[in-house]
Amino acid sequence: MKTNHLLAACAALCLFSSPSRADWNSCLDSLRHSAAASGVSGQTISSALGSLEPNDAVSFMDKQPEFTTPVWDYIAGLVDEERVEEGRELMQKNASSLRAAESRFGVDPAAIVAVWGVESDFGKSFGKRPVVQSLATLVCEAPRRNEYFKKELMAALKILDHGDIAPQEFVGSWAGAFGHTQFMPSTFLTTAVDLDGDGRKNIASSAADALGSTANYLHKSGWTHGMPWGFEVRLPDGYSGPSGRTNRQPMSSWASRGIGRLDGGPLGEGRAALLLPAGRNGPAFLVTHNFDAIYAYNAAESYALAICVLSDRLRGRPGIQTPWPTDDPGLSREQRRELQTLLNQKGYDVGDPDGVIGTKTKEAIADFEGKAGLKRDGRAGLKVLNALRGR
Repeated sequence: MKTNHLLAACAALCLFSSPSRADWNSCLDSLRHSAAASGVSGQTISSALGSLEPNDAVSFMDKQPEFTTPVWDYIAGLVDEERVEEGRELMQKNASSLRAAESRFGVDPAAIVAVWGVESDFGKSFGKRPVVQSLATLVCEAPRRNEYFKKELMAALKILDHGDIAPQEFVGSWAGAFGHTQFMPSTFLTTAVDLDGDGRKNIASSAADALGSTANYLHKSGWTHGMPWGFEVRLPDGYSGPSGRTNRQPMSSWASRGIGRLDGGPLGEGRAALLLPAGRNGPAFLVTHNFDAIYAYNAAESYALAICVLSDRLRGRPGIQTPWPTDDPGLSREQRRELQTLLNQKGYDVGDPDGVIGTKTKEAIADFEGKAGLKRDGRAGLKVLNALRGR
């Protein structure tokens, strides 16, 4: 009870200002007590929390791209030819692990690999922040969700205590997600599996464990083997009927409203919801419960759609066919690197062209847009790329 009061007091102070050194130390002390009460060993508590300092995790709380980026930019950067080609190669390379995961959990290999591609670019982008440091910072400094982050911190300490993940490889995103498929610590404790059979559930250094664990997560989220996630459809002119991910209706109901597959085939059986990620003038999709299983991984429709479309591309199917309702489409990673290269050639300093549109790149784009007579918004779209190309 005393521990809870201390944590609540710390959280309340953090709502108004960054904590002082005394506040930080008090919050850490309460976390040590909570960890001990949760059964974490004294050695792990001492090594993980002993001399911890806060990091910059709080500054990223309101900057998640799946909620702040136009859907056409988001999809363009995640479902491009590079990712499709690499994903297909990795499906072949990891075929044995994927077969084992599908046999055990009934999840389609392309969906598993698509999650891998979106979450960490197939293991190339785990994040570099120590998980325990980020979570402790969020418990003690975040303006909200402190109890959620405390739960995740306790789970992270248990992972270290058990020895599945070594301290030096326990790094990840600002929010504490880690490994090939970016599990939160509490998800790891309930869902991770040892697919490679080495006695450790290590989603950080074992792609097999990460793929198997992801399959288990989707299975637990209700994935149905053999069911498509959905498909793109054509709306009748002037459609004004129901839509929304949670408004699932029989396929026959959608057919009666004049909605049909792009390829002209039948809608099939079962129930689906009509997803309009950019409104009625953009691409439309009928999505099944398997879409919801992906959505459970990260509750953002653009995120789930990116994974589903990437999974289709990995199977050799076409991507999104209907144009997005914009005259300034998003850029692939190759195009983003070209944009950065051209900005550097124009005298801007955006660093090495890596396709990541960070602060320096956005500032350079905005400055160039002003000089070129374009809308000054710092967005990496086709218009500014063509202007840099001299078109």
